[in-house]
Amino acid sequence: MEIYEQIARIRFDNSPLNLINKEFLEKMEKKLEVLFSEDVRAAVLTGKDDSFIAGADIKEMKKMDPEEARYFSSKGQRVFDRLRNAPFPVIGAINGHAIGGGLELALRCDFLIASDEAFFALPEVELGLIPGLGGTYDLAEAVGYARAKELIFTGKRIDADSAEEWGLVNRVVPDEDLMEETRSTARRIVDKSPTAVKKAKLTMALDLERQREKALRVESDRFGECFKEEDSSEGMEAFLENREPDF
Repeated sequence: MEIYEQIARIRFDNSPLNLINKEFLEKMEKKLEVLFSEDVRAAVLTGKDDSFIAGADIKEMKKMDPEEARYFSSKGQRVFDRLRNAPFPVIGAINGHAIGGGLELALRCDFLIASDEAFFALPEVELGLIPGLGGTYDLAEAVGYARAKELIFTGKRIDADSAEEWGLVNRVVPDEDLMEETRSTARRIVDKSPTAVKKAKLTMALDLERQREKALRVESDRFGECFKEEDSSEGMEAFLENREPDF
């Protein structure tokens, strides 16, 4: 994390693909505590190399029982929601893969600017799972139910241009211009009234929050239930063995 002129930049660096696991969530939670104690008026999230975040750590998830999976889901939701509820705007600079939990984290940002090399997916059905870090609700909120269902039910990937067309990202820029464009946008926010920006963000988030909390509890429960089924065991094993699952 770096802070310069009241703009924070958080870069995910969990090589090689910035995978989400228990350790990642613990470190992110602590980093956000530090962030919220600083004089920050906008934040930018991005990843290292060609990944924003390429999903969850399947090796770790394969060892979870249903209760551990439900806890992992609910903890991830809570940590990611710290960004959604941050007292300042959060911009996602999507530099590459935003897959699974990476897309779910990106959806907690107030808006997204994407590299022309970025792509997006919620491929959990390929593992015999469902999105467990907020995706079932937040993707539908972002792109509408029909398009969200298409992505979640098929697991297909979309490129940056399609994401812009669908309203998932605000705009697409050449990869080499991504950070300059994102910083420029953050600077325009910082130049405005901080109290007005904060109140606008909190007000716009208010209406849907109760419904969303209930939906995410159900998501965590059903994510955990997936770990009782043979499909999830076969799906994750096939992924780790680099073969097609036999569902």
